Amino acid sequence: MKTMNQSRFGSIGLIGAPNAGKSTLVNQLVGTKVSIVTHKVQTTRSRVIGIAMHGDSQIVLVDTPGIFQPGRRLDKAMVSTAWREAHNADVIAVLMDAGHHKRTKDELLILKELEKRNISQKVILILNKIDLLAREKLLAIVQEFHDTGLFSEIYMVSALTGDGCDALLADFAKFVPEAEWLYDEDLISDMPSRLLAAEITREKLFQQLHQEIPYMCTVETESWETNEKDEIKIGQVIYVIKPRHKAMILGKNGQKIKTIGMQARHELIELLEQPVHLNLFIKVKENWMDDPERYQHWGLEFN
Repeated sequence: MKTMNQSRFGSIGLIGAPNAGKSTLVNQLVGTKVSIVTHKVQTTRSRVIGIAMHGDSQIVLVDTPGIFQPGRRLDKAMVSTAWREAHNADVIAVLMDAGHHKRTKDELLILKELEKRNISQKVILILNKIDLLAREKLLAIVQEFHDTGLFSEIYMVSALTGDGCDALLADFAKFVPEAEWLYDEDLISDMPSRLLAAEITREKLFQQLHQEIPYMCTVETESWETNEKDEIKIGQVIYVIKPRHKAMILGKNGQKIKTIGMQARHELIELLEQPVHLNLFIKVKENWMDDPERYQHWGLEFN
């Protein structure tokens, strides 16, 4: 472990509207997948951290749920967690989608909150998806945000292609304070393996299902055993709130659940570098969204 005057350690709290690209950016900066990514909004439910290294700096990237106007209890808990993690970070990084022709209501909500909250940390802006628009339009957007006076620095990146990400990570390394590293140099996340495995299966649900169905589901890893052949046997339960959701996940002749399981298993094999046997079960539990234990499991505040 490096001594304090040789090393830097700190956290970057990433906040933004749903689908701004926070999870993609975290994965890009860490150099491997630590957070699930789908084309649907509000995919990230809990706090996820990725650990990136740059020179003598260890940087904790906190991927938070998207900020929007919440309705349900779960939505409120997710938004509350995003702001809590931002206030706890050494630096707040606000991610905005540069491809939008005008600011969305969720983005305007974030800007308004930044104006009224008592924030002592450095706040920077990251304009993502710069590959989607011409340079002159991008510069006009940069000026628009500069005029708000909310941000000390503005960065332009493409989390998908990696454009601008090296420079961003280099500056993150300078922003974090002098301190000893908290984590092993080879660690990429603090997420427990059981939770990460559940998140991977939940990602496949989002990719395979449509409309509101994935939002009505949660996945829990109930068993995890390693046998004498060094094979991992994982048992997971997919909780849904309605019987018809169960039927949709099963699919005709059980084909949908087989596809979800196969995709999740292949990714787990790649991630864990061990043979994996994955068994998925579906249970109907109408009130799973009102279970305090699940909120604690995700690091969300129930009230």
